[in-house]
Order: sequence, then C-alpha cells, then structure tokens
Amino acid sequence: MPPEPTVLDTPPDLKDVPFFHGLSAADRKRIQAKFREEEHRAGEVLFQQDQFADRLFLLLSGRVEICFKPYDGESLTVSLIEPGGVFGWSAALGRSSYTSGAVCTADGRCLSIRGRDLRRICEEHPATGVILLERLAEVIALRLTSTHDHVMELLRQGMQPGREARRP
Repeated sequence: MPPEPTVLDTPPDLKDVPFFHGLSAADRKRIQAKFREEEHRAGEVLFQQDQFADRLFLLLSGRVEICFKPYDGESLTVSLIEPGGVFGWSAALGRSSYTSGAVCTADGRCLSIRGRDLRRICEEHPATGVILLERLAEVIALRLTSTHDHVMELLRQGMQPGREARRP
C-alpha cells in the first residue's frame, strides 16, 4: 500500500486549473472543500494497479508515469502525465480498483478528490456535473488514443529485435 501523501493545509484555488474552467465561482467554491492538495516526491507510488480506486488526481506540477502490468509480462509505461493532466479516473467512474498504477517521476503537487464525493457533486448539481463529466470524457478519450498509439509502438518493437519503443 502506498504511503499517505503530504497534504497541504491551504485549500486549493481551482480557478487556475484548466480542468475547472467554465465553472462558476459558486460551483468552484462548492467543490473546493472536497479537494485536497498533496505533495509527492519522485519515486513515490500514488496508487498501484488493482488497488482500491478511491481518488481522482489532477497534476499541478511534476510528472507522473502510468504503468500497466499484464498478467503475463513486464510492467509497461502506458502514459506520462504532465501538469494539467488528470489520472486515477477509475475512482470517478465508480470502478472498484485502479486498472493501472501511478508513480511520480518528478517531485510535484496534485489535487485529489474521493470518487464518491465527485459522483455526489454530479448528482446533487447536475449542471456542474455535466461540465465535470465532459472534461473527464475528454481526458479519457485523449488518454485512450495516446495509449493505443503507444501499445502499437511496443508491439512493433517486439517484432523488430534491438529496437526500442519511444515513450509517449
């Protein structure tokens, strides 16, 4: 189980985070209390594949590597998250476990929210929920396209000995 993150005392300011653009000040204020800002160090595991999925993350600074380990092979880096990126969306979708793991590759900060809190906000405030779910859908679609391209490159690498796949 990954260690507990360093949680910062100051509430996050969501107006500067692109994921929240388009939300009213009242909407941001309503959901701000549900987010926490965390600091993480390079090498720190944020969550492991198959671990209980409880938090969605928005990267503010640093870098995070998303890894997937097939049952019959080595762990693969399927995505690199840069500032502004969203990851851990299994929690937002109500999945029981994360489908991949996340490791910090550079010191950084992120915002996180419990998936159940995000789903409750969407249920209680449908207009806000529509904006948040549209943003999440955009992130998921982009990630799936990027992951597909990376997996295809890995497959090509496996078919051509001595050639390394480029990282996303």
